[in-house]
Amino acid sequence: MQIVHIADGSTERHSAETIGAKAANLARMAAAGLPVPPAFVLPIRLCKAIVDGDRHAQQKLVEGLTEGIAFLESSTGRSFGSRRQPLLVSVRSGAARSMPGMLDTVLDVGCTLAAVHGLVRMTGHPRFAWDCRRRFLESYGSVVLGIDRTKFTHRLAELVAAEGVASEQELDVEAVERLTKSYQQMIEDEDFVLPDEPMEQIEAAARAVYRSWTSDRARTYRQLAHLESLHGTAVTVQAMVFGNRGLDSGAGVAFSRDPSTGAARPVIDVLFDSQGEDVVSGSRTPETEQAIDRSAPAISAQLRQTLARLEHEFGDVQDVEFTIESGKLWMLQTRDAKRTPRAALRFAIDFVNEGLLTPRQALVRLNDLDFSKLTRKRLAESYEPVARGTGASAGIAVGRACFDSESAERIAAGGDPVMLVRPDTSTADVAGFAIAAGIVTAIGGRTAHAALVARQMGKPCVVGCTALAVDVAGHRAGISGADLKEGDWLTIDGEAGTIYLGQCKVSIEQPDAELAEIERWRSEVPAN
Repeated sequence: MQIVHIADGSTERHSAETIGAKAANLARMAAAGLPVPPAFVLPIRLCKAIVDGDRHAQQKLVEGLTEGIAFLESSTGRSFGSRRQPLLVSVRSGAARSMPGMLDTVLDVGCTLAAVHGLVRMTGHPRFAWDCRRRFLESYGSVVLGIDRTKFTHRLAELVAAEGVASEQELDVEAVERLTKSYQQMIEDEDFVLPDEPMEQIEAAARAVYRSWTSDRARTYRQLAHLESLHGTAVTVQAMVFGNRGLDSGAGVAFSRDPSTGAARPVIDVLFDSQGEDVVSGSRTPETEQAIDRSAPAISAQLRQTLARLEHEFGDVQDVEFTIESGKLWMLQTRDAKRTPRAALRFAIDFVNEGLLTPRQALVRLNDLDFSKLTRKRLAESYEPVARGTGASAGIAVGRACFDSESAERIAAGGDPVMLVRPDTSTADVAGFAIAAGIVTAIGGRTAHAALVARQMGKPCVVGCTALAVDVAGHRAGISGADLKEGDWLTIDGEAGTIYLGQCKVSIEQPDAELAEIERWRSEVPAN
């Protein structure tokens, strides 16, 4: 089986239909000379055979992984699972069309106990080394072994509380090592065998990523997004770069322009001393671009220049994932940004005005836009918000509070709009997103995968509301001291990030100036 190598400076272009959009775009970034960690890709055509358990395909998988790891070892000068210069890798999914957060990823693969000692030798940073092991156990345990991820997060929360610190970043090396060993014990207590041989780890991880193609949330998303014609996912294996190496490191997501409002300014979220899943999973509330401006102004300038360059390279607004490792910027992914209908209209007009698109090209790009959804809702009166969060998808939504997808389906069946109120943003809630008029979360950021899906569906969304405490099992929540029960009315402003109790009155505006510009293009562009 031929695998595809991706390395800095490689110029060959590859089809998204063969290696997935994520890997194809990664190769384009490498060809453009952007800082991309080396990677290799197992093709989409292997997906169905692996899912079906075909023995010949399993052998091809092993051969491809063996060849690919040798390529990464040569490219990085590190050895997979080594006690001195260990190579760790991420194992990522990637279909021919973007499915944000719907397929699985396994991080820090190869972080055996020997590799932990190697990371300590290599970096002189034992807390970092044990943190990589802890992250590997959680990622492998939940994705490959199928252990409920909340079991890991509960262990972490219990230790943070017992140590009397505010967050996991404040745990010392002894506490992180103890937490890691408790994770391993939990895995063993559930009668799972955790391989400490790196090739066994990566083979199992690659099979699990291929199998995630058939998960319920992936199937639901493909149905909602009309992607049933896709044939599977590729598997991209990439050398890890580490955002969790200290306060001069971090992970983030950036949009070259605001995907909610269409404003021509970057939107950047970052978590320092963290890895990428911390941001995109919605499990933590990130900091904004101002945090990078303050602590790493050179990186901030480089990131903005890269965003502008990617817009020109791909001809569209980009959504990128990046890592800062010890003061160096790495680009891990880029794709066309999911956007609200309002933002799509604004982007098209701005790209024409900036000379990046012709009016004809812009009209083609707007072909699938539902112009009936371009109305802008505003609060008709002045109301006092009960709480504030971060606006993640613009618009006004009014609905009855629901705390899980099942309740949302039940109440929506009665004819009332619903507001999905969750502790965090999770792509597992995609069915609830489709039903809800709007979404509210207690934690998470505007660049999390679930916030992307909300924008794509045109659902107003407010995330990171610290005044909100959700009791999912009890079907209730507290918000700024008020009690919120299932079925109570809520109103949100997804642009301002404000939340209101009750049903607020809403006025509707048409984007008349923008629509007039589109009509002018149509009158001036000759029909084919």
